[in-house]
Amino acid sequence: MSAGGELLVGLAIVVGLIGIVVPVLPGVLLILAAIGVWAFVTATTTAWTVFGVAAALLVISGVVKYLWPGRRLRDAGVPTRSIVVGGVVGIVGFFVVPVVGLFLGFPLGVFLAELPRSRTAGSAWRSTVHATKAVGLSILVELFGALLAAGTWLLAVLV
Repeated sequence: MSAGGELLVGLAIVVGLIGIVVPVLPGVLLILAAIGVWAFVTATTTAWTVFGVAAALLVISGVVKYLWPGRRLRDAGVPTRSIVVGGVVGIVGFFVVPVVGLFLGFPLGVFLAELPRSRTAGSAWRSTVHATKAVGLSILVELFGALLAAGTWLLAVLV
């Protein structure tokens, strides 16, 4: 692949990494597609091996991102319904106040969903903090897997 093509693949990977942190774009899919295109165009055993390793890293991080934070939420007693309400309010907030509204809307939604269940603002706030930490952990796990996949690709390109 030409240097210009590799630069485009690298830019697509960077956009995918940004899409993981600011969930507007399907970050993991973009990264996997970019590395897949690179492997297809390069058409070497090394390229396909890199694609396989990157895909495995992205799948593993995708599974862990749901299991690990979910367990922490169950241990803290935060119901799935509160997370769903937080997600819906976060999505609405994203459109009301672009980008920032997602990060404001999620905690607000979880807090409002937890308030009737917990009956005190302090208890609802503790659940909100647990939910926010779990979502942050989920994002970090996904980002870590994506960075490993991107690093695998970059190592193959540089060598």
